[in-house]
Amino acid sequence: MEISERTRSLGTENAFVVLKEVNELISKGKDIVNFCIGQPDFDTPEYIKQAAIKAIKDGKTGYTASPGIPELREAVAKYLSETRKISVNPDSVVVSNGAKPFIGYTILCVTDYGKGDEVLYPNPGFPIYESQIVANGAKPVPLPLLESKGYSFDLEYLKSKISKKTRLLILNSPHNPTGAVLDRKTLKAISDIVQEYENLWVFSDEVYSRMVHDFGFESIASLPGMQERTIIVDGVSKTYAMTGWRIGYASNEKLSPYLARWVTNTDSCAAHPNQYAALAALTGPQDESNKMMLSFKRRRDIIVDELNKIEGIKCLRPGGAFYVWPKVTEACELVKAKDSEEFRKRLLHDSGVAVLSDIHFGHRNKGEGEHIRFSYATSEINIREGIRRIKQFIEVNKKN
Repeated sequence: MEISERTRSLGTENAFVVLKEVNELISKGKDIVNFCIGQPDFDTPEYIKQAAIKAIKDGKTGYTASPGIPELREAVAKYLSETRKISVNPDSVVVSNGAKPFIGYTILCVTDYGKGDEVLYPNPGFPIYESQIVANGAKPVPLPLLESKGYSFDLEYLKSKISKKTRLLILNSPHNPTGAVLDRKTLKAISDIVQEYENLWVFSDEVYSRMVHDFGFESIASLPGMQERTIIVDGVSKTYAMTGWRIGYASNEKLSPYLARWVTNTDSCAAHPNQYAALAALTGPQDESNKMMLSFKRRRDIIVDELNKIEGIKCLRPGGAFYVWPKVTEACELVKAKDSEEFRKRLLHDSGVAVLSDIHFGHRNKGEGEHIRFSYATSEINIREGIRRIKQFIEVNKKN
């Protein structure tokens, strides 16, 4: 019995692959400081849990309409309208089991399988972008993110990569893995380019929208002429420590009926009681969420400052999310590691520090050097201990 080529070649989210390796070491008794997974280390706020418990007790355990319960769609529309400074109709909102499915749903909605339709996506970037582009029969076209541009992409390069076959541009701000945030000036320049093409959509992955540390969040959908061609995607996972609840949402007036149809064909609907939990998250008190965001900002400053004290490591201060993307080219040379992946493996096995390497987020961009990714969604104690171990690892190994 054979497995299809499409399935055999399907990419994955490499953080979970490394996490499996980490957990195997932990099960053998190794002490690990884990910077791998982009998951808040806080608990879901109690009022959100109670909303789900109440929904279950009230019998909210059956199917819902595929786009989601009306109350949640209305709350999402209100939230997006207020935070993106646009007018969002509840009918344009679709809820799903997390934000991730909307990557595939959108590609399915705007490209045709095997016809050479192209999708532009950030590199480095969330690995599921590329895997879903390929799995759904479109052509992936990577856009290099450059350190010299604060891990944004070159606008002239973007122009050069748009063809008659280009159907979708994927944006992610704040960005995984670099933590970069696209400012309004850059978004305006991108929108000017995009609007030159009649059939070019924008998928705006905004799941870290509440994690902008130094200035306000900007959505490309808020720019003139962009809302109608932008699929806004967000969710409750990162903002409310609800990764396992699996509730995300998307909004686009024209595509929403088709996104809902894909929900029907795959999951039927998002989990009924979890939708009430998400409703409570969006409409309830924001104190705990705000405290989380402040904590992430404080941790960002600690990890950036401390990494930059280590010989061979250079780290830009990211504007958002809970990731840093330090350059370790010199550190690799110091410890005689051939690349960031060897550096990562040795850090893990020799010093008990778990990070991800740049190859887990796409192809290395020529001339950009070697990088590793930290998620600082962990305690300040863990951050300082992890940094201490990395510093010690380099000091010991550069002598050999």
